[in-house]
Amino acid sequence: MGEREVTVERNADEQRYEAWVEGALAGFAEYRMRGDDTFVFTHTQVDDAYEGEGVASQLIRAALDDVRGRNGSIVARCPFVAAFVQRHPDYADLLADRR
Repeated sequence: MGEREVTVERNADEQRYEAWVEGALAGFAEYRMRGDDTFVFTHTQVDDAYEGEGVASQLIRAALDDVRGRNGSIVARCPFVAAFVQRHPDYADLLADRR
């Protein structure tokens, strides 16, 4: 099955980015803030119903684009986020330890 259209929203109150598919919460990437501009990504989870459909990748790409738009940086404690950045080196400049 191909990638579904995913809408990603930052939920600052819950400290996570949420992936929505057709009005349903499909997954999220949790973070905590270090200072005012460093997002420490700690966990990514996608509902089993959306596994293999690219939801997690779209979620992380949108989250990292949002962080970049905020002139922020990231710490990838979540293995999925770390692997995503490794596979997409155009996001490596967001890593806090590379600044």
